[in-house]
Amino acid sequence: THWQAIEHFQIQGQPVTRVKLTPITGRSHQLRVHMQYLGHPIVGDTLYAAPEQLLVPRLCLHAKQLSFNHPVTGESLTFNCPVPF
Repeated sequence: THWQAIEHFQIQGQPVTRVKLTPITGRSHQLRVHMQYLGHPIVGDTLYAAPEQLLVPRLCLHAKQLSFNHPVTGESLTFNCPVPF
């Protein structure tokens, strides 16, 4: 996983960092596992973060852009969505 720190701020008085993550292999839970392994689990991750690290009621993981080839036409498709948090 490639990562880049984007912004530092606080949630409920706890320091957090907005990070751009780019998966390399696309394995299941790759981003969540790597961030937990580094000691920085994703905010709101009920599977990989300790309960005191949840801070918000949802997982703060968002796909900003998805690209793939259409399964029938083969056309390259890209969809963008702004980060909601």
